[in-house]
Amino acid sequence: MTLIGWLIFFLVVQVVHFLCTWKMYVAAGRKAWEAGVPVYNAVILMKIINRPWWWVILLFVPIVNLIMLPVVWVETLRSFGYNSSKDTLLGVLTFGLYIGYVNYTQELKYKEDRDLKPRTSAGEWTSSILFAIVAATIVHTYFMQPFTIPTSSLEKTLLVGDYLFVSKMHYGARAPMTSAALPMLHDRVPFTKAKSYYSGLEYPYFRLPGFQKIKHNDIVVFSWPIDEFEDIGPPATGYMYKPIDKKSNYVKRCVALPGDSLEVKNGYVYINGKQNELPDRAKLQFAYEIVSNTALVEVNREGRYTNIPIPYVVDKYEISDIYITDIDREKKLLTHTAHITVETAEKLKADFTSVKLIEGVEGQWDEGTFPENAQYPWNNSFFGPIYIPKAGVTVPINSESIPFYQRIIEVYEGSEMGITNTITQSGTSVLLNGQPLTEYTFMMDYYWMMGDNRSNSQDARSWGYVPFNHVVGKPVFVWMSLDKNKSGFSKIRWDRMFTTVGGDGEPVSYLKFFLIALGGWFLFSFFRKKKRQKAAK
Repeated sequence: MTLIGWLIFFLVVQVVHFLCTWKMYVAAGRKAWEAGVPVYNAVILMKIINRPWWWVILLFVPIVNLIMLPVVWVETLRSFGYNSSKDTLLGVLTFGLYIGYVNYTQELKYKEDRDLKPRTSAGEWTSSILFAIVAATIVHTYFMQPFTIPTSSLEKTLLVGDYLFVSKMHYGARAPMTSAALPMLHDRVPFTKAKSYYSGLEYPYFRLPGFQKIKHNDIVVFSWPIDEFEDIGPPATGYMYKPIDKKSNYVKRCVALPGDSLEVKNGYVYINGKQNELPDRAKLQFAYEIVSNTALVEVNREGRYTNIPIPYVVDKYEISDIYITDIDREKKLLTHTAHITVETAEKLKADFTSVKLIEGVEGQWDEGTFPENAQYPWNNSFFGPIYIPKAGVTVPINSESIPFYQRIIEVYEGSEMGITNTITQSGTSVLLNGQPLTEYTFMMDYYWMMGDNRSNSQDARSWGYVPFNHVVGKPVFVWMSLDKNKSGFSKIRWDRMFTTVGGDGEPVSYLKFFLIALGGWFLFSFFRKKKRQKAAK
């Protein structure tokens, strides 16, 4: 829905509110017109139901308002003596319209000094849970969101099994675009395939101001731009429209900023002609073919291979991305593919007969590489050069350039911005909505996100640019890290708990400081409670 559409919807809601409540305002000692003034009527209503004024703010916070509106409906009914379970259910199930029925058909007696405390323990628990959900939703949406690292694309900096806190404040919190969704859930209800949201009514894109801009080599969490699948797989299956904020979350390193020119040569990134220098915590990984010696494999009576060296190698060299690709039955040799650093490859030579880099071939076209056009026979190892679009910059549009920018014009700055754009080609001419298009000025900034695991990362080389409106936040803290290859307490990577994502040098764990602070808080709370109990006597 467009901004004008939402404005009309808001005004209609105000008219309905006035018609359903004006007599209640009068019965509470207010003026009838006060029920018809947008926002002001909500402030006055909070006074009528004896609730704090800042509840009004919560009524305008997306998703949170879905919880607050039923609460306000019920509180309004109770302020006039309608406390029964029947009244509560009717108030909620009719989306507040039951208040209109009471407004016109019942004698209104305002309960100015009513008891605000829930009358039953169940009511008290319900009230506590609702406001806990409200608080958690606000934190989750606008301040900090938990996130899990599922793949090895940023291995060495972020490990598979890392649990992060992602700051929404660094780049500015993106307000939800789905108007109706279950709090703190992403796109699915747990243990089901049911959607957790309704996409029929969407808010316009809005982002709060941030205190930091995305910089070269920042690790960024973002909504996967091309996520239009029922199941992202692999392989991805089924088409499904998703609002931006309900697309799958990805985490990659931003190697190129708006206005940059990027090229990949043999897996190394060059920005504006200069090789990109990564932070000291980052380690590039490449694909290597490694072949074991005969002492590392045996065949049992069933003909199965045993004594496979992967667990040994994984523990010794901390490799998480290695698998068997071939078995020589005669020589009993195993061939593996491992995604490792150059330094690790040198060390592996002590345990393997052959360790060889799997190099890409310049000019060999991988059809799944952006922009998926035969004019640009690129692959993951040799890619570009390519321009990263910047807001306000105008570029020429022709049959050679349109493969890069078609999705930007049609989708990112088209349908997702409330504009209907269709790109077609007639010979060498490019048409926008049937009219010749020779140049285009970008409305948004775009970024180029890649993994450090250069041979095994689904990143911008596969699906292209990331618009700024898809940016979610910046990972700042690892609060837990679990090694899937281990069990028990050894499964926990204690040295990674409570470490920062950014910074120089080896990560330093702040776990002990957290435990000291937590212990201090418990002691403070214990003695404060004792003091209050003593004062009460």
